[in-house]
Formats: sequence, C-alpha cells, structure tokens
Amino acid sequence: MKAVVNRIIPFSSVDGPGNRTAVFLQGCNIDCKYCHNPETRNLCVQCGVCVERCPEGALSFGADGKVAYAPEKCAQCDTCIHVCPGSSSPRTREMTPEEVYEQVKKQIPFIRGISVSGGECMLQPAFLTELFRLAKKDGLGTLIDSNGTIPFWNYPELMEVSDGVMLDIKAFDSGEHEKVTGAPNRTVLENAAYLAKTSKLYEVRAVIVPELYDTESSVRGIGDFLAPYLSVHDIRVKIIAYRPMGVREIYSHYRVPDQSHLEALAGILREKGFRNITII
Repeated sequence: MKAVVNRIIPFSSVDGPGNRTAVFLQGCNIDCKYCHNPETRNLCVQCGVCVERCPEGALSFGADGKVAYAPEKCAQCDTCIHVCPGSSSPRTREMTPEEVYEQVKKQIPFIRGISVSGGECMLQPAFLTELFRLAKKDGLGTLIDSNGTIPFWNYPELMEVSDGVMLDIKAFDSGEHEKVTGAPNRTVLENAAYLAKTSKLYEVRAVIVPELYDTESSVRGIGDFLAPYLSVHDIRVKIIAYRPMGVREIYSHYRVPDQSHLEALAGILREKGFRNITII
C-alpha cells in the first residue's frame, strides 16, 4: 500500500492542537479557485517542463522515463511548481504508511500528534487508516484535514482511529459551493452532520473571499446548520482570510477581506452560540 506524498512538515502549529507533524498527500477531487497549494491537486504526468526549467539541475529524466528529483541539489525556489502546466509537483514520493511513520517518529518527543491533509487525503482512506493505527500505538493524536466530499461514514475503521476531522465548508449554498470548487456540497454538509453527531467534528474551516461568494450568508448558514450540535460537543470554527500567496495567478486578484468583515462574521456565529472561534 502506497500513497503519493507531497511533503511532510515535521513541526506545525496551525494544523490542529499543539505541535504536530503535518503530512500532505498528493491529489484532489475538486478545484477551489482560491487553492493555496494548487501544486498538490494532480499527479505528475512526466511532461518534463520542470526538468527544462530547473535552474539548479535538481530534476532529470530517469532510466524509467520518469522525472527524477535530487533533493540535495534543490534550492527550494519552486520554479518547478510555477512552470508546471498540470498543477502538480515533481518533488513527490510514493511512500508506504510505515515509511511515512518513520519520518513522524523522529519528532515523537516534541509533538502531540499528526495531521494529514492534501490535496484531499480522504481519496486514500486505507493508507490513512494504517498510518493512524501506527500513530495510535505510540499515543499520538490523529486528525484529518478534508474538503468533505468523501463520505466518512463509509470508513468506520478509519473513524475509529481518528480523533477528529478539520472540515472545510467552502460555501454553504450548494450553487455557490459549485462556483467556488466545481462540485456541489451535499456530501460536505452530510459529513458535517455525521461528524458533529459522533463528536468527530474537531473544526470547521471557512475561507473568506468576499468577491467570490456571499460570505455573510454562507457563515450564517453554517451557523444555523451546526448550532443544534453544540449540545453534543463544542465545535471550533476557524474563519480564514483569503490571501493571494501561493494561489494560481488567474485567481490572485481577489481582495483580502479586512478585519472588520472577519469580526462581523465571527459575531454572527457568537449570536448562534458558538464560543470557540478563531480568525486568521
């Protein structure tokens, strides 16, 4: 069993509670216009554009005809990512759960758990399940960062070894969600309800892009939808300001929302009973 891994960040304080190791898997099933790591969306098709443009000679074609990456030569300039015509990266690796966990184990004295993101990590649930089983044996926490388009209830073994899910709700209205991502959000909301009922909804995330969708209506809808589940367990909501760093150039023109707008959205949630709200 292998997954294509984009990168492993040894220490992260923004991917769940405490200090954590964050694992990013390659491949996504939607197309968010504001995606902040678009190089994780697709698998490399070995076109070679990056090989020609790499200024350090860190990329070449191997004997198998595939792009080979020499990390010791890489200057992390990201030229390969910027020139890739397919929203991918040549710096990915195929790894087993055991190989990934060997990287995680190096940080065990200093981390509280692991978080797995993407791309969309739920496209590889069997890999996640085995990785989390390994983590649990050492007492580490386990969190999934997901766009919510894959039904969690279909994977009870994964849910058993997962502490919770950080769930993106890109827009509450299905039509607007499709405008933002290219996909409807029925499964996303069904997942939100399922996770809330089972106390697995660790966090809901909403990226605020006022020029792209009706952010006030969306946050109000999210609040109304999830407020009844606050009696089951506390639900953390993270309101995230859109920023142009890392996005595709065609979508870099959106306005960064000001702090007053973000505070107003947080106020809507407070009125509905939410207390654990973070603005970033």
